Amino acid sequence: MPLKQATLNGLKRKASPQLEAPIKRMKSEEAGFKDSKSEELYNIVDRQFYPPEMTNERCAQYNTNRIERPMQTLARAQKATEEGRASIHINHAVVHWFKCDLRINDNKSLHLASKLAKSHGVPLICLHIVSPQDYKAHMTSPVRVDFVLRTLEVLREDLATLDIPLYVETVEKRKAIPGRIIELCEKWGASHLFCNIEYEVDELRREALMTKKGLEKGIAVTAVHDTCVVAPGQLSSGTGGQYAVYSPWYRAWVAYIHRHPGQLQIFDPPCPNPKSTHQAFKDVFDSPIPEAPENKKLTDEEKIRFRSMWPPGEHEARERLGKFLKEKVEKYKDTRNFPAANSTAMLSVHLASGTLSARTAVVQARDTNTTDALDAGNIGIKGWISEIAWRDFYKHVLVNWPYICMNKPFKPEYTNIRWEYDEDLFQKWCRGQTGFPFIDAAMRQLNHMGYMHNRARMAVASFLAKDLLIDWRRGERYFMEHLIDGDFASNNGGWGFSASTGVDPQPYFRIFNPHLQGERFDPEGEYIRKWVPELANVRGKAIHDPYERGAEREARKNGYPKACVDHKVSRARALARYKEGLGRDTA
Repeated sequence: MPLKQATLNGLKRKASPQLEAPIKRMKSEEAGFKDSKSEELYNIVDRQFYPPEMTNERCAQYNTNRIERPMQTLARAQKATEEGRASIHINHAVVHWFKCDLRINDNKSLHLASKLAKSHGVPLICLHIVSPQDYKAHMTSPVRVDFVLRTLEVLREDLATLDIPLYVETVEKRKAIPGRIIELCEKWGASHLFCNIEYEVDELRREALMTKKGLEKGIAVTAVHDTCVVAPGQLSSGTGGQYAVYSPWYRAWVAYIHRHPGQLQIFDPPCPNPKSTHQAFKDVFDSPIPEAPENKKLTDEEKIRFRSMWPPGEHEARERLGKFLKEKVEKYKDTRNFPAANSTAMLSVHLASGTLSARTAVVQARDTNTTDALDAGNIGIKGWISEIAWRDFYKHVLVNWPYICMNKPFKPEYTNIRWEYDEDLFQKWCRGQTGFPFIDAAMRQLNHMGYMHNRARMAVASFLAKDLLIDWRRGERYFMEHLIDGDFASNNGGWGFSASTGVDPQPYFRIFNPHLQGERFDPEGEYIRKWVPELANVRGKAIHDPYERGAEREARKNGYPKACVDHKVSRARALARYKEGLGRDTA
């Protein structure tokens, strides 16, 4: 099976301290940014798009409200323009801008845009922008780009049945996107543009800019909450702040939905356009879906492989959800941690791309249960709902602590840990050649499928950060560059948990034993044998550590490597290095 090499160009982070400011101007803020030459060398900081890594002191300014959070910037722009936007009359069309919401069912912005267009007898036009620079800056994987473009083909066909055109255009420069969208609205005679909010820093600041710039051009830009079941800012702890631990946050999330059942309102698909729309916007209907940018193209072999595994579109998402709820969800709690069990929903790519809303997933799971309460009834169903809620949690964290988008850990003091940058060890991890079978199986699954089981993600992340002591941000980037379901908030949250640098982490002194992870979650070695064929004939517990458990001859014969590090030694080194960096014995 082909294995991708790790690429070393183009690390992104979805944020910049000021989106519209040029790098030179940002670089002058010396008090807020540190010398990040090592981070730049290893592409943790991509200076093509972003400033140097910020200081811990600047992070503290966000935490003490001395720097405005991007969500606050958008809210301020919306409030300042509210009266002006409300006074704009409907023109010849209404536009919905698709981003990570590639569906027609249960799409709030699309529903609102369609409702407004229908009430005034004008057509709805849909838009999606392909941005090569955003793909690079955001580390979007080629397999994810391919999935999105194939989904756009499905979406265009679905919309066409409603006489709604979908226009997709490649805009080479990311800073040109706001102006180009406003130009298109002017060209189509549209005075109203709707979109769903994305919570990464660049995107929030862009939408704040567009809200103001649109009004200057006589266009009302309306960005609404839809990605999360409960919008960021709606939940607060007893002290009035944002929760940083999942368990109390989840209890608050459930209680909020129970008190406000309208949060689970499913939005109707758009109404059909007037039949005359085809003639009036023929060029839009006839426009093709562009190919992937050169920097994100798949090889012919990869196209065949990935497309056979990942059918695109909303219909596939809903079918997959229905099958999971019918056949697997009741046993989910007991089976979800075993990669070989094939017991998970495999819906992460659809949630990340928006072919399925989290709200729809929760509603259908609830309706499958024996109770309307989200935290009661069948243990598998309520457990799966709690897993969907993690996506909300990490987006709430991102909004409140935006510097996690800026190359900083949630706990800024963890920046002080002395990380290793051993390229040979990093490449062994990337290729699945570490000599730890469970770790290698997981990395090979990622490289072959563009996907990795969640339990395996935790194991390989802990291994990179603690056994190899390699800067966890390199692993975070590698995941984003290879996952078909790459979502910044969830990926960052997962890496923060495993490296003990994020919210709700395992304490730094809790270090996964990679052999025991395999024994516990792949006890029969099925997962390992599937992805590490060199060990296919190894039986019993030797599969988890062949060189130390009597299977050295078989492993050596088939070219499987010895363990690249001694776990016991690595564990002691990691504990010492974390303690040194933090200056304390606790997490």
